[in-house]
Amino acid sequence: MSLVAFLDNADRAVSVPARPDPRAARFHRSMPGYEPTAVAEAPSAAAGLGLSRLLVKLESERFGLPSFKILGASWATCRALSLRAGLEPAATFDELRAIIPRLDGLTLVAATDGNHGRAVARIARLLDLDARILIPEHSARARIDAIAGEGATVDVVPGSYDDAVRLSSALASDDHLVISDTSWPGYELVPGWVADGYATIFEELAEQLGGEPPPLVAIQIGVGALASAAVRALASPGRVIVGVEPADAACALQAVREGRPVLVAGPHRSIMAGLNCGLASRVALPDMAAGIAAFCTIDDRSADEAVRLLLLDNLVCGETGASGVAGLLALRERRPERTWESLGLDDARPAALAICTEAPTDPKSFAPISDGESGTRRCSCAMRVRGSRRRVPFLISSPTSVADPLLRHLVADQAPRRGAGVRARGAVVELPPSRGCRRSGLPGARCAWPHPRGLLSTRPA
Repeated sequence: MSLVAFLDNADRAVSVPARPDPRAARFHRSMPGYEPTAVAEAPSAAAGLGLSRLLVKLESERFGLPSFKILGASWATCRALSLRAGLEPAATFDELRAIIPRLDGLTLVAATDGNHGRAVARIARLLDLDARILIPEHSARARIDAIAGEGATVDVVPGSYDDAVRLSSALASDDHLVISDTSWPGYELVPGWVADGYATIFEELAEQLGGEPPPLVAIQIGVGALASAAVRALASPGRVIVGVEPADAACALQAVREGRPVLVAGPHRSIMAGLNCGLASRVALPDMAAGIAAFCTIDDRSADEAVRLLLLDNLVCGETGASGVAGLLALRERRPERTWESLGLDDARPAALAICTEAPTDPKSFAPISDGESGTRRCSCAMRVRGSRRRVPFLISSPTSVADPLLRHLVADQAPRRGAGVRARGAVVELPPSRGCRRSGLPGARCAWPHPRGLLSTRPA
């Protein structure tokens, strides 16, 4: 099952979050190589999710890095260095460079699962500062090497991301400045500045859309800095924001449910590595509790399927990057009827917004998920949509009609060659019983495979 837990937060005591700091976007525009990231249409994914439209903000490349994290790292570093120098926040990157001679010998420190640490290391390199990045031992070698490639000292530490955060906090000193995207008692300014830096995403988005954002927004959580920024920018009456977390790192859902920060013990081993956090940021929690209408936790299968679904629209997103769409996919699978109305939306087929927060950052993990050559996709049962000689009979239900060319291909080409009778009822095509889902080994397993005309939900007949 893809949707592991769900928390309806519709009865939250809604308050108006603080508005984003506009100085962050102006600072980012002064940085060398600044360009707004694109907003892409994903029509195939939209059809599969029962949406009228799906917009994806592509944060898979920022300033040459494969994620959005440098927006938060750069602005938080700007604010922290300016404060340490006793100055007002530098308005431009050149002004920030001019501060550095006053801070000779300073090292930037961060804990990370990959992207945030690499972003801090990049900013340190651009400012001719040293960087020391702590990363948990289970992290992918490709992510560790990428951070080291920025010139940082990388400490691979035992335990989880939360252990790395704890160890990094102990390094704070006159010559070690911690730039963390999560908070703890007594350390709240910098994580708040990180969230302020992410507001650039939504300022760009407002300019690109030229109107109101879609009524449904899916946002991945992690420690919550990005979710906090999303709430500040997008929360409004009539808009539903859905927060998404891995099932074994559901720290925000647990915290909102219990009304206090909750440590979700590890190990956290989801392929959505950027979300493997056991403790939500205290700074971000009030915004999330006030602005996120529903929290859902998902398993890795949803992330797999979301990556493949987005590939149909030629959008290459890493596992964490696709997790917002994965949350929508899991909700659709759990509640195929009136999915979006059950969240409080008036429209049965609303438009939606998701953010691809990263490109693939671990080729070893991504390759088996993306699964092969262009134009050929697998469903969870290893049945190819086209170009395969496998003939696996299934009950196939689709939001499109039996006249759909792919369904007609399955009915006319595959089933008769098995000598099977075929019955059609509206949008449902029945094929004979199969031996179950090859991936899970369960005879009653359910899977879903996307194709350009919609999401085909398949299960043994």
